[in-house]
Amino acid sequence: MQTVLIVIHLLIVVALVAVVLLQRSEGGALGIGGGGGFMTGRGQANALSRATAILGTLFFATSLIMSILAGWSRAPHSIIDGVAPASTSTSAPAAPKPAGNLLDQLKQMEDQRGKPAAPAPEPPKP
Repeated sequence: MQTVLIVIHLLIVVALVAVVLLQRSEGGALGIGGGGGFMTGRGQANALSRATAILGTLFFATSLIMSILAGWSRAPHSIIDGVAPASTSTSAPAAPKPAGNLLDQLKQMEDQRGKPAAPAPEPPKP
């Protein structure tokens, strides 16, 4: 259903763009589109205006229908369900996360690197 509606919507979009581009320019528009062409006269202007209004209405309707269909397929969820309950186990606590901003975290990393490591065992002498 949604695929058919999307295809219809795209066809309406292409037709709407074509009808709008066929209309005669009324403003200066950089001096283009002012001359006569194969779509001149008042009858064509009324037909193009009516076609634009109909296609615009169809575009709006298909957009609303698609948004309603997308809302129906979405499952409701609660914000409260997403929160995990706190663990009350007596096991060893996890390592604390670095607190503070980025500079504090960088200082902590630098301090950890600056500490002397445990001396490496010496190789046996022959």
